[in-house]
Amino acid sequence: MEIYQLKTFVAVAAEGNLTRAADRVFTSPPAVSAQLKALEDELGVRLFDRNSRGMSLTSAGEQLLHEAQRTIAAAQAMQAAAAGFRGQARGAVRMGSVSDPVSLRLGEVFVRLAQRHPQVALHLHQGVSVRTIQAVRRGELDCAYVLNAHEQQEGLEVVRLQPNEVVAVLPVNQAKERVPGTLAELVRLPWVTTPADCGLRWHLGQLFEAAGASLPTGAMADTEGMVRSMVASGIGAGLMRRDQAEEAQRQGQGVVWQGWTGKTWLCWISSASALRVPAVAAVREAVIDSWA
Repeated sequence: MEIYQLKTFVAVAAEGNLTRAADRVFTSPPAVSAQLKALEDELGVRLFDRNSRGMSLTSAGEQLLHEAQRTIAAAQAMQAAAAGFRGQARGAVRMGSVSDPVSLRLGEVFVRLAQRHPQVALHLHQGVSVRTIQAVRRGELDCAYVLNAHEQQEGLEVVRLQPNEVVAVLPVNQAKERVPGTLAELVRLPWVTTPADCGLRWHLGQLFEAAGASLPTGAMADTEGMVRSMVASGIGAGLMRRDQAEEAQRQGQGVVWQGWTGKTWLCWISSASALRVPAVAAVREAVIDSWA
């Protein structure tokens, strides 16, 4: 079994087409087909179902895809570690992020990396904070920007970058009709909630607990951007980071309710094992310097 065969396997799974996969791994469709057949013969299982629409993973292929991705990542980590012994940081770093790259100073991070470590490539994956933290723990991400209201995350390095506030935002039509005067009135409005693995959900629980009420059911958004869109559409009130909420208010997409504030931090996290990779350590340095 060769690493290039696993890369071909991953490319075909992503593209669902031999020709596009061949372009992705810089070879020909016949070569891709031959590599897949050799891999299937060695593993003793069929990885893809071939049909007129292209290539689709079998149930065995779906499970082995994750193993292939982990093996490729491990090989890349080994190459990066070897580069570290030579005094170089190189390789791809998978970094999770919350929305709004401007407020994360990602532009500065990319510039610093390019100047100091031109062989480090930063790959961004946007998601909600709790889900992203879990991905870092599982080794699916090397590091991440997250919103974290807690002091520690067991087993992870947590670098606090900036305090942040979470506020309630009312739809414009609701604010024109009547702005709630108390928490009890606020929680009786229709709400846009978030999934249990979203950091905003924890703050929403704190708000409703302070009002002596149970969490609402109904409209749900799975990203901060979607919360903002649904509030702007008048579906219900929602929680946002203050910078996002004030931007929404400036654009006439909502009205910040001033009677409640949740406290959180924008943090950068990674695991001890990931930080031993020179490329991840280089990203950590670039992030911290960008927020110094």
